[in-house]
Amino acid sequence: MRSVGLGVRRRSLEHVMDVWYPEILWDVQDDGLWDDFKKRIGEAYSEMEFIPVSGDLLASLMAYFFGERFSAPEYEHPYSVTDIGFFVMTDTASAIQSVEEAYFKLHVISRRHVLPHGLCLDGIFAKLPNIAWTSMGPVLPQDLDGLRLFYWGSVTPLVVTHVDKFPYLVNYHVPTGVRIASGSQVRLGAYLGEGTTVMPAGYVNFNAGTKGQAMIEGRVSAGVVVGEKSDVGGGASIMGTLSGGNSRVVSIGSQCLLGANSGTGISLGTGCTIAAGLYIYSGLKIALFNKENQPINLNGDVVKAGENIVKASQLSGRDYLLFIQDSRSGQVVCKPNKKLIELNASLHVN
Repeated sequence: MRSVGLGVRRRSLEHVMDVWYPEILWDVQDDGLWDDFKKRIGEAYSEMEFIPVSGDLLASLMAYFFGERFSAPEYEHPYSVTDIGFFVMTDTASAIQSVEEAYFKLHVISRRHVLPHGLCLDGIFAKLPNIAWTSMGPVLPQDLDGLRLFYWGSVTPLVVTHVDKFPYLVNYHVPTGVRIASGSQVRLGAYLGEGTTVMPAGYVNFNAGTKGQAMIEGRVSAGVVVGEKSDVGGGASIMGTLSGGNSRVVSIGSQCLLGANSGTGISLGTGCTIAAGLYIYSGLKIALFNKENQPINLNGDVVKAGENIVKASQLSGRDYLLFIQDSRSGQVVCKPNKKLIELNASLHVN
């Protein structure tokens, strides 16, 4: 597998701060397309490295990626140095070795070439620098005071939006068919399926996201994938792979509902609902009942009361479950889910 991206890289001295990949050719085979590319780059070709280009070669690459629509841009900035180049990825299973590779993989996910977990992102925190994201672009945090002084009395003073290793997705790419009510709530590297709406309090981390039409009003943590036509309610939270050192991947099936202020540390299959305010963690003791409200075991056999208690982890990934809490006893109960949610279609025609 071979993929190629045209990248715009910003640096401060020897520090690479970010790379924007406006065009990515995914899974280019050894056919005429790749042969044409190799002819253009000649001896400059190198795998898993960012190769800066200029002059005639840059013009040739611009024509290759964009046709005759755009000429090669020229950048001049008082703080950062910008260059344009290309990155060829041939290894998707090894740990990240550079900032350029990290940004390439994040772009690949956000551009829907692969689902979360489709690429190895090991080592990304070690390679990505901590950056102050400002109205003047990325800035090394230690340089903020000097730049702020430089712009303080101007009509465009320096404004810092956040200090983090990850930028906002919308500043690099906007997937087709989505609504993102607050750009600060979705990181680059998030995968947003067609028809997804992220409300102002919703949040989607990198290497996480939605497979299709979905309503996100709560938190989709790193590593979590939400199925089509599911609703993560306001204040709801899904435990991710970065939560407390957790290595277990949690997924949410299609047509699931996490009620307001609910949460889960186990996977949900198709058609599951967690009642508002209820958090299902893996060690939680849950009482099982069938549709006639008879106590049952994991196999569905009717048993005596007390013999129907299981750990939530034993229900992970099962379909059509309803998790509620008995308001009198406080016992968490799991029953067959008789009513599946239906998203408001008009809200997701994006």
